[in-house]
Amino acid sequence: MARLHLFDLDGTLLHGSSAPVQISRQLGLEAETVALDQAIGAGLIDPSEYAQQVYALWASLTEAHVVAAFEDAPWLARIREVWAEIREQGDYCAVVSLSPSFFVERLTSWGAHATYGSRFPAVPFTEPVDPAGALNAAAKVLIADRLCEQFGVTRADCVAYGDSASDKDLFSVVPLSVAVNADHHLSDVSTHSYTGMDLWDAYELVRQAR
Repeated sequence: MARLHLFDLDGTLLHGSSAPVQISRQLGLEAETVALDQAIGAGLIDPSEYAQQVYALWASLTEAHVVAAFEDAPWLARIREVWAEIREQGDYCAVVSLSPSFFVERLTSWGAHATYGSRFPAVPFTEPVDPAGALNAAAKVLIADRLCEQFGVTRADCVAYGDSASDKDLFSVVPLSVAVNADHHLSDVSTHSYTGMDLWDAYELVRQAR
């Protein structure tokens, strides 16, 4: 039976940062977005409020900014190698993130079979953001189920990789999980834990498990 590997983005594939912070850095608005990340992490705002506030910050955002943010981001090493190995094994890999879809979707070029992010209009913005399109922790489980149906697998065939409270719901419904540079929210629900800068080493923890 094939397996489905489900990867979080912020704090997981991106070390110590988030896609919105990397995007805002290109506009000189990093501090403002770090504050928003802290607010959503503390539960002071919800994902829809977060989406509206970063959308307002990004009024002058261009495609060039997004490209630079993606290329300059602090990615873990060997992401593409891990996804190539997953494909060679006949398995599937997907990224499910609360970050903007226009950033997350770029990871299909690295080998992800599917990517899901909070729905944002195309850059540069000519339409408002729809707060209802912002993903939350519960949405990750719903998307995982949708992907299971798409790829012909079940939750029992899934492996999840994440770092924080937004991954806890997903970790709770799959049999294998890897907490990657994670905070305390995942300590009691993860199968494995990895600290470091190389995704291959995190993948090795579940590579042989079938």
